[in-house]
Amino acid sequence: MNNMPAQPASSVSAGRSPIAGPPWFRVMLIGTSVIFIGLLIGLPVIAVFTEALRKGFSAYAVSLQAEYAIAAIKLTLLVAAVAVPFNLVFGVIASWAITKFEFIGKQLLITLIDLPFSVSPVISGLIYVLLFGANSILGEWLLDHDLQIVFAVPGLVIATIFVTFPFVARELIPLMQEQGTEEEEAAILLGATGWQLFFRVTLPNIKWALLYGVLLCNARAMGEFGAVSVVSGHIKGETNTIPLHVEILYNEYNFVAAFAVASILTLLALITLLLKTMLESKFSSPSTRH
Repeated sequence: MNNMPAQPASSVSAGRSPIAGPPWFRVMLIGTSVIFIGLLIGLPVIAVFTEALRKGFSAYAVSLQAEYAIAAIKLTLLVAAVAVPFNLVFGVIASWAITKFEFIGKQLLITLIDLPFSVSPVISGLIYVLLFGANSILGEWLLDHDLQIVFAVPGLVIATIFVTFPFVARELIPLMQEQGTEEEEAAILLGATGWQLFFRVTLPNIKWALLYGVLLCNARAMGEFGAVSVVSGHIKGETNTIPLHVEILYNEYNFVAAFAVASILTLLALITLLLKTMLESKFSSPSTRH
């Protein structure tokens, strides 16, 4: 006589896991998710390109070739070209220090890395104006040495670095904590130098997470609005990045040009999502995590 407990009739008869739920429930969840994604992401993307091309491709091309548009694109690329490498270096150094060593102030460093996530970008921009503006504590010294931070490119770079510096570190720290220090310790016992340890042991283990963090950092750097808006002064052709230029065009009721320039950031977002998906598949693959 079989004394094994019988399975619940509902799960046996349905031939499915009770956790999965009935088919209509899964269809409802998936359908709701698709609808929300379509409304919140799909429609805005379509709207941007529809408005940008409303007067034809020639008007679209003219908008992108305008003097101030080209200046905004160049400035955005310049700011990102400075901020992203800086945050890459900082992220690697901070992550290595936090995960491989014990030191006084370690928890404080972790907290400071997360600070830009909890502070409004507008507030961070105001802080830099208070620090480096003409009426600030350093204002007179900066004027005496003919140095201008706010309402100039250096201010844009500093503000962008601040709002983007957590991205690389926050991708590396959990991975490096999970990996531990066994491989580094083995390499040191075998006589590896500091540079050999980094380039031959540490870097191959974190390369996909590092690329992922750089990708997110670059996307945020090029699309940042709040902090750079405060420190830029909105000087056409000099301190307006792409987001600020879009705002000016929109306020001037030049909608086609505004959406044409905005399409650059939209394309960047789509490319970022594509690369993000590719890197996530690489990063989650067991054969490529080490």
